[in-house]
Amino acid sequence: MNAVQGTPEDVVPRPAPGLALKILVAGGFGAGKTTLVGAVSEIRPLRTEERLSEVGQAFDDIGGVAAKTTTTVAMDFGRITIRSGLALYLFGTPGQDRFWFLWDDLSEGALGAVVLADTRRLPDCFPAVDYFERRGLPFVVAVNCFPGAGSYGADEVSRALDLNRGTPVVLCDARDRDSGKEVLVRLVEHAGRLHSARQLDSVG
Repeated sequence: MNAVQGTPEDVVPRPAPGLALKILVAGGFGAGKTTLVGAVSEIRPLRTEERLSEVGQAFDDIGGVAAKTTTTVAMDFGRITIRSGLALYLFGTPGQDRFWFLWDDLSEGALGAVVLADTRRLPDCFPAVDYFERRGLPFVVAVNCFPGAGSYGADEVSRALDLNRGTPVVLCDARDRDSGKEVLVRLVEHAGRLHSARQLDSVG
């Protein structure tokens, strides 16, 4: 089985001074999670991908993403330094419901999450939105602007997903490092505000 790409020297992060935060990258099947982690990671990303098989077609809906040939079966892992003294460890979750049992372990200790949305298959990200809302984990919705997917504004996506007020929706290109980094910065800022507000509430 050659699912894991990269060697331990490539993917295990070296100790770095400062603060390291754990971030999840979630969303539906084929939304671009592996692409985003790979685009922003400053180390060679760890990927656990397998080729889609005829057997898997009974479980994996590839409508709208027919060109997709592989799927994540455990997680993706990468690291990015946002600024001096602040690094993010990125954990990409598998998108299919048959792998959701992994989410509880992956989300343990996470600061927040990015939910990648594909407007061609917008309902696919409902489970991730519901999961993070129920756990009270801060998240942003990042709309991956696929070619030919149509033009949707942040407000339209927010209403379609019935997001809680204040949940950020941003447009991005998961293939572009700068675009992905902007999404992560937005998440850190959003999570920081929520955590500060919760601390004030607990003191009050």
